[in-house]
Amino acid sequence: MRRRLIQSTLAVVLVVIAVFGVSLVIVETRTISNSAQERVDSEALRLASIVDSRILGDENISGDTFKNQVTDRRYAVIRIPGRDPIEVGNQPAGDVIQYTAKGESGETVTVQEPRSSVTKEVGRTLLVIGAVALLAIIAAVLLAVRQANRLTSPLTDLAETAERLGSGDPRPRHKRYGVPELDRVADVLDGSAERIGRMLTAERRLAADASHQLRTPLTALSMRLEEITLTDDLDTVKEEATIALTQVERLTDVVERLLTNARDPRTGSAVSFDLDEVIKQQLEEWRPAYRSVGRAIVSSGKRHLQAVGTPGAVAQVLAALIENSLMHGGGTVALRTRVTGNQAVIEVTDEGPGVPADLGARIFERTISGRNSTGIGLAVARDLAEADGGRLEMLQAQPPVFGMFLSRNPLKRPLRHPEDDEERTVR
Repeated sequence: MRRRLIQSTLAVVLVVIAVFGVSLVIVETRTISNSAQERVDSEALRLASIVDSRILGDENISGDTFKNQVTDRRYAVIRIPGRDPIEVGNQPAGDVIQYTAKGESGETVTVQEPRSSVTKEVGRTLLVIGAVALLAIIAAVLLAVRQANRLTSPLTDLAETAERLGSGDPRPRHKRYGVPELDRVADVLDGSAERIGRMLTAERRLAADASHQLRTPLTALSMRLEEITLTDDLDTVKEEATIALTQVERLTDVVERLLTNARDPRTGSAVSFDLDEVIKQQLEEWRPAYRSVGRAIVSSGKRHLQAVGTPGAVAQVLAALIENSLMHGGGTVALRTRVTGNQAVIEVTDEGPGVPADLGARIFERTISGRNSTGIGLAVARDLAEADGGRLEMLQAQPPVFGMFLSRNPLKRPLRHPEDDEERTVR
């Protein structure tokens, strides 16, 4: 493209020079020839007038008289009736420009000038025109190279940007070139890069969330299946199979919730449900894991509370908090339900050391963890809680107390200042 731009610009300049240059040469040649002829005519008429004035004044007329009257390179012949011709200057050889002027006394004055002088002047003019044309060509080439570089360099950059997008590097360059059309292409590529970046981020986030959220249900399901393979008691098999089917349903709900949040984090399917059922299901699912490490998990507080939300999402939030206590906490884990205003609150606490002071509120940020973990669980839990209009907060750092606030009325959102209510402990 660069070569084509230079060639096209140079071709235009050459055409312009050819058209106007030839016309200018023709005009200048004619102008110089006419000017030379006019000079010779004027010279002859001037000498004729001098001869007339001397004849009338009966003055001497000789070659010396007109020696200083004829310019160099010209030749003049004065013919007076009854006298010998008077010659002034050297007669030129070859083609000449001449003119004969007649005086009032019958005398004639012929002036000649060699045409070679006109040719030399035309040659000098052609040389000047040629030099100007050459300068124009050089300037055109430099301008064409500059314009070609101005256009091809941005195109090369845009091609590299497109190649980077295709290779999986969606960083926008935010580089502009001062050419509206190219800047428009750059805007489109930067917009595409930002969209691709968001898509890749969402995909990576979905993969990380899915890995984190599915790990625990799958582990629990495998434990149930192992129990089935190790027992010969038909009643135990039926019981474990029923629990396994329930966990499969929960897995399905987890997958659907992850896909829904990946499309729109604020899309919820809130309904009114019984908190006791969700808490009971979590206790049954996590009690074997706690028992295996010599710890206990209990629930307490208000019973038969109705809350507004998605049961599967609430179960995932509680699972994230319970797993967090299992991994990072200590002692007994307690799930406590209470009512404050128009909110149902589920608190999860343990007897561990709590959240380090340097983490603080950052505990809900992704990749933030006080131990060797992914730092995803609490961030996903907060997103799930907020998807249906609830919220998840750390109420106390040491010992750790996390509270999930759910509305009891679908028309009202949770408030921010919980108050304690009646409690009842269940083991």
